[in-house]
Amino acid sequence: MFFALGLALLPFAAAQQIHDIQVGSADGSTLAFSPEAISANPGDQVVFHFNPKNHSVTQSSFAGPCSFKDGGFDSGFMPVAANATGSQPTYTITVNDTQPVWVYCAQAAGLPASHCGAGMVFAVNCGQDGSPNSFTNFKNAALQIGASLSASASAPSGTATAAYGGYTIPPAPTASVVTQAVTVASSSWTTVYSSYPGSPAPTPASLTGNVITVVVGGPGKLLFDPPRVSASPRDTIMFQFQQKNHSVVQSSFADPCRKLNANGTTGFISDFFPVPENSTDFPTWNVTVNDTAPIWAYCRQQGPPDHCGAGMVFAVNSDESSQRNFGAFQNLAKELNGTNATTSGSSSSPSAYGAASPSSHISPIASVIVALGAIMASVL
Repeated sequence: MFFALGLALLPFAAAQQIHDIQVGSADGSTLAFSPEAISANPGDQVVFHFNPKNHSVTQSSFAGPCSFKDGGFDSGFMPVAANATGSQPTYTITVNDTQPVWVYCAQAAGLPASHCGAGMVFAVNCGQDGSPNSFTNFKNAALQIGASLSASASAPSGTATAAYGGYTIPPAPTASVVTQAVTVASSSWTTVYSSYPGSPAPTPASLTGNVITVVVGGPGKLLFDPPRVSASPRDTIMFQFQQKNHSVVQSSFADPCRKLNANGTTGFISDFFPVPENSTDFPTWNVTVNDTAPIWAYCRQQGPPDHCGAGMVFAVNSDESSQRNFGAFQNLAKELNGTNATTSGSSSSPSAYGAASPSSHISPIASVIVALGAIMASVL
């Protein structure tokens, strides 16, 4: 299903209807969309009006009400002060078919204060009450996630690793070491790897693996695109650096804006890659995946604004059905508002946000193979 943002095309203009949706409430006390569900025809526009607090309009699925849908739309967070005057910020989608559309607020996703877990969800063209895909069933599923998060937050000590701003960091999943025979085409080998709940199978798509391109930055963008990916062992993540001055650094779920350096494990770190606004030559930097464990990363540019604190983070193999999902990771980065700690291990230093020398952006492809806590042994 495809959504176009902005104005509908002229052929739809005659039949177009505008649906106004309130996100939150005028006094900031209500975590809800109003109305919570609507019916809409192709060509109709849905205009979301943001009220005080900090909300988003993020597409999900019926099966995962509080998790971002791959390829879905996302307004980003729209903070509105309690005493704000003037017009509200808005976000508009245009409906292009009659399939159900599922939406949630991603604020504190995966954490006990989750807006989605409190029932802040919305739907277009959902099933009628009594049908399997009714709005009631969708909202109840979100509330069950919220209840599960609350139960986890009140669990006995030792089940969580840290707490920030009243949010309890869910514990890391327990990995098991697995030995498995793998066959690709006419080649076979045995791989020993750490298996994590919700992680992909260890079988690569090919002997050399896939190349997954992730765009870092771009004109007016503080993000990784896509923000999270699934990858198998032998796959390569190719980071393509676009406009502004960015980097990619491995971190951890509980400390999203600081370089990983714990328990003898040191994370990967790229140089800064300043790219001018008018550039068409984009440097790249590669990471080869050797495990199925989640990988967490961020841009260490301090700006202002601090890029990680603005939510410029990235994940590989995050378990979106768990509390340690990408939304929770990104929200924690924003909650901590980045870090001013010096990150060692690079020969480059951060330049001012957006500063780029026309001659400095051309860099050779850097390739690093990262061992992430497990051994892949190949026996031909």
